[in-house]
Amino acid sequence: MATAPLLPDTDVRADFPGLGGDWAYLDTAATAQKPQAVIDAIARAYGPDYATVHRGVYARSADMTFAFEAARETVARFLGAASAQEIVFVRGATEGLNLVAQSWGDRLEAGDRILISALEHHSNIVPWQLLAQRKGIILDVAPLTEDGRIDEARLIAMIGPRTRLVSIAQVSNVLGSMADVPRIAAAAHGAGALLMVDGCQSAPHMAVDVQALGADFFVFSGHKLYGPTGIGVLWARAEILESMPPWQGGGAMIETVRFEGSTFAPPPQRFEAGTPHIAGAIGLAAAVDYVMSIGMDRIAAHEAMLVDAARTALGRINSVRLLGPEDAAGILSFVIDGVHPHDIGTILDEAGVAIRAGHHCCQPLMQLLDVPATARASFGIYNNMRDVERLAAGIERVTRIFGGAA
Repeated sequence: MATAPLLPDTDVRADFPGLGGDWAYLDTAATAQKPQAVIDAIARAYGPDYATVHRGVYARSADMTFAFEAARETVARFLGAASAQEIVFVRGATEGLNLVAQSWGDRLEAGDRILISALEHHSNIVPWQLLAQRKGIILDVAPLTEDGRIDEARLIAMIGPRTRLVSIAQVSNVLGSMADVPRIAAAAHGAGALLMVDGCQSAPHMAVDVQALGADFFVFSGHKLYGPTGIGVLWARAEILESMPPWQGGGAMIETVRFEGSTFAPPPQRFEAGTPHIAGAIGLAAAVDYVMSIGMDRIAAHEAMLVDAARTALGRINSVRLLGPEDAAGILSFVIDGVHPHDIGTILDEAGVAIRAGHHCCQPLMQLLDVPATARASFGIYNNMRDVERLAAGIERVTRIFGGAA
């Protein structure tokens, strides 16, 4: 198998200092490596540019406030938001989902329903379970098709008059299967429900336009988009954010505070209590600029090529069972007969190939697949055909060690 050029005419691997040496990093779905441009932006933010935001009257604070709010503008353009005021900075998608569950969800009444799918990450299950315990709502779960997609026909049929929210992953973090979000959005809105989209595995790998998707809420985590940890985004339509009460109290989210009562700032500041992750937002903007300079359509095409090549290579090994659809977005999960995924990961690590092995925060999906865990190879913009070759060679070695038929 010949080594293909990376992103046809651009070799970006050298931009990532974490990829030094001959290391095949295939765990981008868990967290992405960081380009030097992001590292430099964070270093400047914590170094010569550092000051607080929104509060200082001195020049550097004003400059940092401008940079912080410019980061919000950058993310808004990246998502196709109508306004930067629809962008709430959070610690990650998990916090964004919990924010919606605790703030927007407070209006729900006993007997109201929230609909999710069987492939959701724990972060798109547990917040709704906690809300159900608190408010007496009902959590419905849509099934999957045989090839690991959300069964959209069944999901749409499950949307009823008491369904208040449909919350689904645009791309599964285990199977890489993609949902037809506009179709689901149309069905949800037709029944008077809103749509939450978990974009953790879509925002880093394909073009996203929240308005074209028809979403009402969209979340993603910065560290999966080649940005820093501890920063993420909740996007929501402006009128929805305006209707939501604060979920945390403190500085920055208020207009006035008196012992008799307080009034609150408009969105997004209403949901950003305390000193924000200033350097994180600036680092996230640098990551967005980096991927946009390459082009999201080019990134999607590159990763699709790598997944296709990996499915072909591993599909030739008799004891390997591939999971998920053939057109998975950047992710390939698999199991090997008689071999625990942790053993697969350990043996691959000895050969300089890093994959993820486990339940991937999707224990209900593992139960549905009737496996304790899977091995998962996930691709990013820095991967190439050499990484696919090394993955296949490593899996062949695993089957030899465990006596499988290669």
